Amino acid sequence: MAGFDKVVTSYSEAMAGLEDGMTVIAGGFGLCGIPEGLIAQIKRQGTRDLTLVSNNCGVDGFGLGLLLEGKQISKMIASYVGENALFEQQLLSGELDVELTPQGTLAEKMRAGGAGIPAFYTATGVGTPVAEGKETRTINDRDYLLEPSITGDFAIVKAWIADRYGNCIYRHTAMNFNPIAATAGKITVLEVEEIVEPGELEPSQIHTPGIYIDRVIKSEFEKRIEKITTQPAEQ
Repeated sequence: MAGFDKVVTSYSEAMAGLEDGMTVIAGGFGLCGIPEGLIAQIKRQGTRDLTLVSNNCGVDGFGLGLLLEGKQISKMIASYVGENALFEQQLLSGELDVELTPQGTLAEKMRAGGAGIPAFYTATGVGTPVAEGKETRTINDRDYLLEPSITGDFAIVKAWIADRYGNCIYRHTAMNFNPIAATAGKITVLEVEEIVEPGELEPSQIHTPGIYIDRVIKSEFEKRIEKITTQPAEQ
């Protein structure tokens, strides 16, 4: 990296430093806004014993589901896992440690981690298995759980467009978990559809400032649709 220029030209350079046993936070929701190329690079590298933090674990054969094929993930922290048969199989066989987390709590864990907040109280999960083993406190006559925040050794995120300094803009629903994931990694790698020169992006439109981004790589995306729904043709 030369000065503020964070652009790298190879996936091996983008994911340099990722080692066995690390924690990786991944942006995306379902298959929307996922860093496809960065996930594929982790598969190629063969990095193992990873803790993955993401809303879900992709689908069979795509997204984070690729990493399940080689049993590269040892623990998954997620809020939804229903679209991946291999995930279910590894969970039930005991090969995969799974920490199911309410979706809003998961989002706040990432946001708090990125903001330097070590833990926070939430009413979500009180009186359910989510509360097992956690500190509880009554505030204003309501019970709350103390939830630790989450940070990762790496965060991998996807944006629509970025400049060479890492300032980026997400597109529509592909924003989802990406902005908060971007703040929570010790090393944050950004995969984008287009890279422009500094000054070309309208400052008021930038979602994640480059201060949070360590590496930027341009890619082509398949953007697979998880469930295709079409209108029947008129007779």
